[in-house]
This record gives sequence, structure tokens and C-alpha cells, in this order.
Amino acid sequence: MNTEKLTQAALKGVDAVGYQLDRMGITDKVNRHNIAAFLMAEQHHLEGEWESLQTRLDRYRRQAGDMLDSLEREGSPVLRPVAERINRFRRNDDNKSQTE
Repeated sequence: MNTEKLTQAALKGVDAVGYQLDRMGITDKVNRHNIAAFLMAEQHHLEGEWESLQTRLDRYRRQAGDMLDSLEREGSPVLRPVAERINRFRRNDDNKSQTE
């Protein structure tokens, strides 16, 4: 069954449920238009949440990078090997993000 037929079957089912609820006097708010509006609003909400998470992740990456740069410049010789290991992972992460 292709997606168009499946979508149409689902919408007909929603319409039938909405009609029955309206006929019983329960509600007239169940219809394909309200469901589509709800889904679109939720899609925008999720896109906003995703952008917020991406921004927060970028900020944490920048803070970690600044901290590592500070360690490399001013850090004690004991911490330099740790910073070098972290930088190796950071370079790999930067290379991945540039290829995307």
C-alpha cells in the first residue's frame, strides 16, 4: 500500500471519528484540519527545540575549546598530555563537521 492511499485511509478514519463525536454532541474539534494544524505547530515546536539544543551544544564546545586552549598556553606540564589527547578528539570532530 503506498503512502497516499494510507494517508487517505487515515484521514477518512479521522473524519469518521470526528463526525460520530460531533453527532453525539461530544465535540466538533476532531477533524483533519485541526489535526494538521496541531502537527504543524508541533513540528515548529520541535524544530525550535532542536535549534536550542544545537546552540547549547555549540556553546559548550566553544567553552571546552577555550579551556583547552588556555590549558595549552598556561597549563602545567602535567596537564599538557591530557590536553593533547582531548585536542586529538577535537580535531577529529572538527573534520567530521566540515565534511557534513
